[in-house]
Order: sequence, then structure tokens, then C-alpha cells
Amino acid sequence: MTDLEPKYGLFVGLITWDLIYLATSVPTSNQKIVASNYTVGSGGPATNAAICFNHLGNRTKLVAIVGNHPISQLIQAELTSYGIELLDLAGDSTQPPPISSIIVTQGTGERAVISINAIKNQISPQSLPEGILEGVNIILLDGHQMELAQYLASLAQKRNIPVVIDGGSWKPGWEKVLPYVDYAICSANFLPPGCRSQEEVFGYLTDAGVTHIAITNGENPIRYESFSDCRVVLVPQIQAVDTLGAGDIFHGAFCHYILQTSFPEALAAAAQVAANSCQFFGTKLWMDS
Repeated sequence: MTDLEPKYGLFVGLITWDLIYLATSVPTSNQKIVASNYTVGSGGPATNAAICFNHLGNRTKLVAIVGNHPISQLIQAELTSYGIELLDLAGDSTQPPPISSIIVTQGTGERAVISINAIKNQISPQSLPEGILEGVNIILLDGHQMELAQYLASLAQKRNIPVVIDGGSWKPGWEKVLPYVDYAICSANFLPPGCRSQEEVFGYLTDAGVTHIAITNGENPIRYESFSDCRVVLVPQIQAVDTLGAGDIFHGAFCHYILQTSFPEALAAAAQVAANSCQFFGTKLWMDS
């Protein structure tokens, strides 16, 4: 039976301020181009996933660094408008938050991104308040706060709270988090040390103790392994307007559906949400459809 009661999700990782342009092509060296459309807003893997999870009817806390910069105030205001509870672990910082500049190619939906991650702004678990996991039903970690990720994943395992990782790419430190992970949702670019193929990735994650693994690959079928049972989930075929944030939205939707249904069904439902989002410009317009 499907449980439609709202759940409480904890999302941990990166917040950026995104400047997104729609253009006919990406500029070449020393070339200027004029965009046909633009949008601005908060972004980052954990952030986009948190907004999606909340949009699907849940309560959401986002743990990240925003700080006390004029741009930070824009981020805080937008997150509040989407109902996100923000736990800012560096509220007194006057440094600007990470800024992403993104060009989406009109006609294909492909995106080019230049950004900076949170490598210079790592936070110790000692900054976390007591009772951080009180009432939490699921945790998503995007790997941009790796020390926090390891601490929270180990704590969640002791409390039987499912842990999901956004494996967009391999990041040093994942090896310390994986023993506590229930669901590894990875992209085709996620290659742990020594892995050159998806078979080797499945083997690496299984050896690390992960029992549910999925590898997404754009419009191609999702390969998954659950307790050594290997299968595929087909994804909807659409004409993409913008693929930016599709993986993040997939992760947020997966966190919603995995609390209601089986692993393959949650993957299929999340793929439907992510595919729908690709038919709209930017990472949030799809929620108004």
C-alpha cells in the first residue's frame, strides 16, 4: 500500500547561486554571444534535490553553507519561498557563496557549466546541532561536505534511517561513506579508483557494502543492482529543452518514492519526474506545470 504521509528528509551538500542562459550555442574562444533567455536561482545537487523532494509533498531540511553575503540573502529568500528549512553551518561568513555560470544549448538541452564547489569550505561535524536526525526519514548526501557525510551516514545507519548518495562523480572520501549507504544512485561518470566499466563500478560498490545500486545514463536505460539482481529501468523519451539539474531532480524524486515503493519502481517514478523537468528551461519551472 502506498503511504502518502509527508516524510522528513535531510539533504546535505552544496548550495550555489546559478546564472543560467539559453543560447543557440556555446561561445568559442574570444567570442561574445547573446542569450535568448535567462534565469537565476539557487542550485547545487543537494539543493535541487531538496526542492524537488519538498515539492512532492514532504518536509525538507537542507544542511549546507550559505553565509552572510548579499547573494546569500537571495539564496535564503528563495529557499524559504520553496518551503526549505535551511541549516546554515557558516552563517557568519562574509565570503560569497559559490556561483555557477551555465549555458543551455537551445535545441538539444545540453548544458555547459563553470562553477566552484565547496572544497574550500568544509565543515566539521562538531558544527551540527544536537538531535540533527530527530524525526528524519531519509538522508541524501551529495559528497560536497564529505566529513559531514561520513558522520551523518554512520549515525543514520545506527538509527535505521536510509542513506542515499548522489554519485554524480567520484570524490575522495566516498570510500569512507559507502559502508553506511543503502542506495547509491550514480551517473555514468561515477568511476571509483580502478574502475573503467559499469560492471567494475557495481562490483566496487557491492564490495563496499551497498545493497542497492543504480547507474543513470541520460536518456538511456537505468542499470540497477539490488541484492545482486541486475536489471534495467527504461526512461521516458522526450525532446529535451534543458537537461540542467535533471540528475539532482531525479535524486530528490527517488528519495520521495523509495519511502513508498520498491527500488525499481522508485527509479522508474523518479525518471518520470526528471524527464518532465527536462521539458522546461531552468531547474524549477517544471514545478509550475
